[in-house]
Amino acid sequence: MCRQSVILVLFEPKMKSRRCDMPENDILQGLNPEQAEAVRYTGGPLLILAGAGSGKTTVLTRRVAYLISQGVPPGAILAITFTNKAADELKTRIEALLGERARGVWAMTFHSACARILRTELPGIGRSGAFTIMDSDDQLKIMRKVLKELNLSEKQYPPAGVLRAISGAKDELIGPEEYARQALTFYETKVAQAYGLYQNTLRELDGMDFDDLIMETVLMFREHPEVLAKYQRKFAHILVDEYQDTNRAQYELTKLLAASHRNIAVVGDDDQSIYTFRGADIRNIFEFEKDYPGCKVVKLEQNYRSTQVILDGAFHVVRNNMRRKEKRLWTARQGGAPITLYAAEDGSDEARFVAAEIENLVVQGFPLNSIAVLYRTNAQSRIYEEALVERGIPYSVLSGRRFYDRKHIKDAASFLRLVVNPRDVVAFERIVNEPPRGLGPAAVRKIIDHAATSGRDLVQALCSAAEIKGLTGPQKKSAESLGKAIEAASRKAQDQPVHVTLKDVLESTGYLSHLEAEGTPESQERLDDLRELIISARVFGEAGGTLEEYVEMFSLVSDQDVYDESREACVLGTLHSAKGLEFDVVFMVGMEEGLLPHARSMDDEYQIEEERRLMYVGMTRARHLLYLTFSWTREMSLGLGRSRVSRFISEIPRELLDVKTWGD
Repeated sequence: MCRQSVILVLFEPKMKSRRCDMPENDILQGLNPEQAEAVRYTGGPLLILAGAGSGKTTVLTRRVAYLISQGVPPGAILAITFTNKAADELKTRIEALLGERARGVWAMTFHSACARILRTELPGIGRSGAFTIMDSDDQLKIMRKVLKELNLSEKQYPPAGVLRAISGAKDELIGPEEYARQALTFYETKVAQAYGLYQNTLRELDGMDFDDLIMETVLMFREHPEVLAKYQRKFAHILVDEYQDTNRAQYELTKLLAASHRNIAVVGDDDQSIYTFRGADIRNIFEFEKDYPGCKVVKLEQNYRSTQVILDGAFHVVRNNMRRKEKRLWTARQGGAPITLYAAEDGSDEARFVAAEIENLVVQGFPLNSIAVLYRTNAQSRIYEEALVERGIPYSVLSGRRFYDRKHIKDAASFLRLVVNPRDVVAFERIVNEPPRGLGPAAVRKIIDHAATSGRDLVQALCSAAEIKGLTGPQKKSAESLGKAIEAASRKAQDQPVHVTLKDVLESTGYLSHLEAEGTPESQERLDDLRELIISARVFGEAGGTLEEYVEMFSLVSDQDVYDESREACVLGTLHSAKGLEFDVVFMVGMEEGLLPHARSMDDEYQIEEERRLMYVGMTRARHLLYLTFSWTREMSLGLGRSRVSRFISEIPRELLDVKTWGD
């Protein structure tokens, strides 16, 4: 579930119903026949299947303008988007068309709309509308208190993992009592207890989390029909963007609001449904015609972004999915350069090829910020970042930090710094409570002071924590355990490879096991990053580098990595983070079995279909040139391993590809 800032507007101006004096021809100007049909249809439920690059935002904007031109009051239109950025763009474009006549349209996210409704209606049913919306940090603090009250260990029940389970339940409109009834394991039983106490704590604090905003609105509508009827009358027309990404709670909310008048128009593309891990339910778009019998279906298949070659390649991939609505994108721009398929000797060769091609493309006149390198997981970015740094090519990372700037990578570096230099107080302060050991700021200060007064280094001070006055028994035990783990790693470091020392210290300090126990997609990504870091350490050591030189490398890479972000820079990002964006040139790297499709998806046919949709999304980000790259061998945890080209590559017709290999 995405987390957004919520903008609350408590009052809106009263708008009289009157026809907009903007001519219909102006509203429909420049639209193709299918777009115009979607804009003008007002006969009930409407499903707009909007393919990639088919102008769906234009259709949404013009449809709002058309409704207002037909006399629908702006305040009677609810246009739901998934992000504040999309909502702002929608409002800006509507206002550009209609000016002040557009004021009053509810163009906002699910969370914003629900927060606004709840603040208005809760006082009328005996509850406070002055609630606080808890962000992710607030939620973690509350959950830690809940776990402590239930006497549950954070190691066995990581707060983030418990919160994710609760979030998933709320997405399905499952409350604490029902969750407890459905619990099948001891872990789920304990999560149910935490869920109940967590909700009680939120109520005591007059707080709601983001999932509550939607669930509480749905529950209020179900339990208070008069409130639901009020908003059914108010919102004469409902529009929902990215319908393929809705979860069950969002689906139920829109279904309730549209139940009386059925004036609901949803825009989406089942071929771009890639957010199951966030709770998105692709069944919502597949079953829309069943939910609204007799609904109108309009397909937007004309693409305004990519060449026909790119569109044909993407189609031949996604057509292999069994669960999809038939459609095929086309463009008036016939032809185009073939898709370049590069078969690299190994991962380093692949990264060097990408960096060299980017340099060539810039010489040819492509702006650097119009070039993107996309991969399946964040952990893959390291080798491409290093190749770009080597050539002095500036880059930015979509929706995240560069590899060596990520918190868990800096944590790992700090563990090694302390192994090399047990007096490194900066590294010590960073990792002494990572993962949580109950060593707060006061305890850490006592340990540092003890080192100074006793003449010991910081690791020795940890090992002698029993001597430190003012520490509790558990704090002394935690400190000693950490000290012994680092001391042992330091003692063995001279006689073992660099990557073994890194792996040992991450394991012995409990850092890896903490992430594994958390069990969230985010923690899994961090584990993938750390495995990639261990691979880099092994390669570094095999090239003759020492542990001290490897630790020094972190600082050097970080220093070289700094650039002015106002300058042009190529873009790196995961395929998920690139959704909704477009670039002149796209490099899709790591096109191998185990990467795309990902290893965790290969045994499930539904997950394979989502991986194929992810491939389709990546391909359709490209306007002019598309590169697909893979390597025959790749550095893996146990050494250099043989790779298999992604099955999705074989689904692209050979005549659409220009195949190159290393040495060409």
